[in-house]
Amino acid sequence: MSKLGNFVWGIADQLRGVYKPHQYGGVILPFTILRRLDCILEPHRDEIRELAERFSGGALDVQVKRKTGLSFYNTSLFTFSLLLEDPEGLRANLVDYITGFSANIDVFERFKFENELVTLDEKNRLYLISSQFAEVDLHPDTVPNAEMGDLFEYLIYKFAEASNEEAGEHYTPRDAIRLMVDLLFAEDNEALLEPGTVRTIYDPTAGTGGMLSVAEERLLERNPEARLRLYGQEINDQSYAICKSDMIAKGQDVDNIRLGDTLADDLFFDRTFDFCMSNPPYGVDWKASAESVKKEALATNSRFSHGLPAIGDGQMLFLSHLASKMRAPHDGGGRAGIVLNGSPLFNGAAESGPSKIRQWLLESDLVETIVALPTNMFFNTGIATYIWLLDNTKRPERQGKVQLIDATSFWTKMRKSLGAKSRELDADARDKVVALYDAFDDADPDYSKVFTAEDFGYWTITVERPLLDDDGQPVTDRKGNPKPDVKKRDTENVPFTYGGNTAGDLGRGATIKQYFETEVLPHVLDAWIDEKKTKVGYEIPFTRHFYRYVPPRPLAEIDADLEKQVAKIMKLLREIEK
Repeated sequence: MSKLGNFVWGIADQLRGVYKPHQYGGVILPFTILRRLDCILEPHRDEIRELAERFSGGALDVQVKRKTGLSFYNTSLFTFSLLLEDPEGLRANLVDYITGFSANIDVFERFKFENELVTLDEKNRLYLISSQFAEVDLHPDTVPNAEMGDLFEYLIYKFAEASNEEAGEHYTPRDAIRLMVDLLFAEDNEALLEPGTVRTIYDPTAGTGGMLSVAEERLLERNPEARLRLYGQEINDQSYAICKSDMIAKGQDVDNIRLGDTLADDLFFDRTFDFCMSNPPYGVDWKASAESVKKEALATNSRFSHGLPAIGDGQMLFLSHLASKMRAPHDGGGRAGIVLNGSPLFNGAAESGPSKIRQWLLESDLVETIVALPTNMFFNTGIATYIWLLDNTKRPERQGKVQLIDATSFWTKMRKSLGAKSRELDADARDKVVALYDAFDDADPDYSKVFTAEDFGYWTITVERPLLDDDGQPVTDRKGNPKPDVKKRDTENVPFTYGGNTAGDLGRGATIKQYFETEVLPHVLDAWIDEKKTKVGYEIPFTRHFYRYVPPRPLAEIDADLEKQVAKIMKLLREIEK
């Protein structure tokens, strides 16, 4: 991978002076796509040209697919090698070649590639770049689809790095994707091994297609006879173009990769899927989609009717969206995996939008597992991240339960960091997580714990104390009830399971009463609860459940270390004095 990546990256050196580093991608990426498509077409050119003489439009699409297995074609007379035989007419001929692609190849428009050809021609770089790409064999027999995906992502990383952009906005590390895919497939393992198995998988934040590619690759490793139909939506033009060209190379239906804002306009509104997966942006606002999202939220049982997060972070909208895209239980059910940062576990107070989303997911028994990943796993952030697994047809032993897995220590150090990514989950680490998942109730409790939805629920109660007059007497209303002192008002969170009870066993009123009499009244005898203000909330305090107490070091040990440091400093000072 690095040899091929470095070779293609090396071609970008020819652009120095003509382009700034952040502009290289606009030339190198579409040229890479063009050469890939050119190599795929090479064995079928004569056959496609013969078909083009007899058929056109949709009929030609069908005939090409039937005879060659390809979902695209090019009717131009040119090839890469033929283009180079006419240096003077290279630009015009390249435009002719690109125009000769079937209508579903809209990727070059997304890069505004014809404009780049004009610039390259004017600056005498077009022949140089074209001839160097002609030397690279990018046929799938030489560069398999998985390696091609790695090449695209390597190039995107290099271009982003060169221009100080956030590379991680574009793609997710392969090790994190592989773990998510392994967990997604874990419940459907036997069925996936059957001959002729067909499944659908969908990514609403498809990026360059990395998640979809790894999912297909992992399934084919288990069952070469299986077929995974890939669907994705992507908002960024260039990422969409790369994703679409990658799907073309895989023989996927390219119409299943669509360009648009998933939150504002779900382009697969009429479909659900066997598997869904996503790595949405963290801490990115959804202002551009707000009008559509808020309108949809008003419709009962829509994607966003269960609650809206703060405008500054759209992660939980993608979480809600994925839950709505799983195949319905009566059709066999679906599973979803999404990578989020820590805030969706606990952000928002009781009855806020985020809390309501958690309440809906937990009370509907859709949350199956949450896995805490090591820090420094992603290219643009070192923060804590979590994989959420959703399932709407849980196995009987998992129904009503949520498994938390702490995989924060399951990492190995990378030889060379890529941005903020200095750690990776190797195959052994991924196997260890899957083993904990499979063991479920019997898993090592240091790394896996199983809860019910009620373990995450709580009531926020409002505790009032009387307002006193100048003589220190309680002030009352007309009915003789004491008026509350707003300055002394307090709130307390009462777990549903307080005192070892479940809300179902003891009931809301009795549980709150027990908490109040035990935790509040002994300290403030005149307090009472304003029951009209009691609210329901849900949060998942992940780190609290896996907290391990580490005792401080003995004082003697700390003193010894300090004495060593003081001795070092004194020695340095004496050397300076000399």
